[in-house]
Amino acid sequence: MNAILSLATAFGLSTSAGLNAYIPLLIVALLARYTDLVQLSPEWAALANGWVIALMAVLLAVEVVADKVPAVDSLNDILQTVVRPAAGAILFAATTGHAVHLHPVLAMALGVILAGSVHAVKAGGRPLVTAATGGTANALVSTMEDAIATTVSLVAVLFPYLMLLWLLFLLWLLVWWRKRRARRRG
Repeated sequence: MNAILSLATAFGLSTSAGLNAYIPLLIVALLARYTDLVQLSPEWAALANGWVIALMAVLLAVEVVADKVPAVDSLNDILQTVVRPAAGAILFAATTGHAVHLHPVLAMALGVILAGSVHAVKAGGRPLVTAATGGTANALVSTMEDAIATTVSLVAVLFPYLMLLWLLFLLWLLVWWRKRRARRRG
């Protein structure tokens, strides 16, 4: 059961990295450094280093400001096309090492896919929000994305059972949608 909860945590952290790379990284780093709630694989222990935490806090501040400004947010999304999937890869690999023992390449690939997928939806939708509202809704949408990333990251770490239930619900929804679509075609 520990392995399943570890996977649920990794899924939640990686998907939230698709919205904001630094929020889940910083949460994991702080919890690994100051609590026993997060156990990082030995090869990822540097995430809990004080200097790394400080750097992530600065990068988070830059990201939060840049993502609120029209046009700058689109440039930021281009840069984050590399950063967010990389953060997802790191988070998935770092949080599954103890309990799941996935091959690191597989763990990182899953993190890239999850964070990259969420980022693609976010980056694709943001220009539409900007165009539809003249940029006036960018700060609100960005703040909501940051709140969702924070909430999902905390739930993934503190309440992995809830994350597991959410993942099961999403899986059920996908199966239901595919069956419904198949019935309409047939």
